[in-house]
Amino acid sequence: MMNTANRPCGVYSPVVTPFKKDLQPDHDRYVRHCRWLVEQDVGLAVFGTNSEANSMSVGEKKALLDTLLGAGIPATRLMPGTGCAALTDSIELTRYAVAHGCKTVLMLPPFYYKGVSDEGLFRSFSEVIQRVGAADLRVYLYHIPPVSQVAITLPLIERLLKAYPQVIAGVKDSSGNWANTKAMIDQFQPEGFDVFAGSETFLLATMRAGGVGCITATGNVNPGPIVQLYRNWKASDADERQRGLDATRAVFAKFAMIPALKGAIGIYAKDPAWGTVRPPLVDLTPAECEALGAALQGVDFKMPGIEKVAGLPG
Repeated sequence: MMNTANRPCGVYSPVVTPFKKDLQPDHDRYVRHCRWLVEQDVGLAVFGTNSEANSMSVGEKKALLDTLLGAGIPATRLMPGTGCAALTDSIELTRYAVAHGCKTVLMLPPFYYKGVSDEGLFRSFSEVIQRVGAADLRVYLYHIPPVSQVAITLPLIERLLKAYPQVIAGVKDSSGNWANTKAMIDQFQPEGFDVFAGSETFLLATMRAGGVGCITATGNVNPGPIVQLYRNWKASDADERQRGLDATRAVFAKFAMIPALKGAIGIYAKDPAWGTVRPPLVDLTPAECEALGAALQGVDFKMPGIEKVAGLPG
């Protein structure tokens, strides 16, 4: 979703990637899932953490992007994740996204080497921006230290904004630390730097503090209620809505997140093939799927219209 200044806002989902039995991306299921999300006004942060992006090659991601655009998914609804461990991969994927109309990207820092300095990270982001060389590129930094173990610090953001004030547009803060999200909003929002929470758990607090929305794993399975809180965060029942979202999130948090998201789609779409993940991740066991389904029923969870994403028999 976009605001009047054509800046991303609202609810985005790091779209889960369906795989076939041979572990190749399932383009047909992928398009159907993306269409279902768009119908509910959810933006598509394709190639995110929950997309298993770092288990896919640059070529596979480019092919999936081609498929979505060829299927009529508007480029303006997409925020592709283009940050890779290799500098050249980040440049190639970012350049490809921009050339195909996806001007807004979500960019991980290079994440293999640990203990790197802000200077090194600044040089990495700077090289990508300069080598892509697109005036209309907008980069949203992806801060997810629990996974990447590489932090995007406040001083680094300040330096990047000073060097590239038009290109550095915002951040997804998946630190799980509300104080850090609040600090980003307080320090940089006045400069037009947009802050997305990395989970709907912090959506209401983020909106009240001046943020612009959330990019959240459970946007894949619970899009309607999350969008409704975003739209109605000033309403008198906003805290109640937030508690409802938290209850659903807590169910998924009891399981490995990516297999659980896919498992839930498989359960509610009556399409068990959706449960396939690419190694090193492992699918939910039948017992875990049963436990997940029971727990979701316990919080009155629903996925209206999800049958649209099911694959054809055989």
